[in-house]
Amino acid sequence: MQDLAFVFAGFLVGTIVGLTGVGGGSLMTPILIFFFGIKPHLAVGTDLLFAAFTKLSGTAKFMRSKAVDWRVVLNLSAGSIPAAALTLWALHHFGAASPGVQKLMTTTLGCALLLTAAATLYKALRGKVGPQHIAAEQLSEATRPRHWSLPLLFGAIIGSLVTLTSVGAGAIGVTVLMILYPRLPLPRIVAADIAYAVPLTFVAGAGHAAALGSVDWPMLLKLLAGSIPGIWVGSHLMGKTPERVIRGLLSLLLAYAGSKLLAF
Repeated sequence: MQDLAFVFAGFLVGTIVGLTGVGGGSLMTPILIFFFGIKPHLAVGTDLLFAAFTKLSGTAKFMRSKAVDWRVVLNLSAGSIPAAALTLWALHHFGAASPGVQKLMTTTLGCALLLTAAATLYKALRGKVGPQHIAAEQLSEATRPRHWSLPLLFGAIIGSLVTLTSVGAGAIGVTVLMILYPRLPLPRIVAADIAYAVPLTFVAGAGHAAALGSVDWPMLLKLLAGSIPGIWVGSHLMGKTPERVIRGLLSLLLAYAGSKLLAF
């Protein structure tokens, strides 16, 4: 029965990701901790590879349509990948399963979920504003950040946050990109966010598996078995559902999960 529950959880999260674009880590990690009683370090490690595989299919789709701006991806990765490696070293040094690190994970995860809830609600209330398309000759200028150091700084913050909690590369990442690249069309911002999350979550997830042993492989396969058809269903329902209502309700759910984790 629990095997089917894992598959259903993967399907549910995959559907919501396909429907709203909100990162799976914001949903899957709290579900694993609260509903299945999984230890925080195992939930985070397993969910990182879960996110890597689910975002890989989205990246392939954006690559086929030539919507990924690799300059933006490289700028963020230059900050996030080293920060992920440094965070993995710290987890290995202090012990991912130690009570102090477990408490740090749940507290940081709670704060990250509250930030994700705020970013999701902001996007729901703001709606689809800003440029949706851009001329080819303007693209080079649009992919220049406000300052060269900002992608490195925010990439490092997100890299550490994702490695520690598996949350941050979704709604938070999109919000950061909107601030750093205000002239970049929203579809390209989403494409860049998903593309740079793939190497980040793979590196962080592989580090959790190899250095920390905090990946439950049978559970991961069950989650992916549900999420792959779930993403397909969610993406096909995207144009038939009130996006603002769904994002608003989702932000409340994330805020509830975040506040509960802070009191965990």
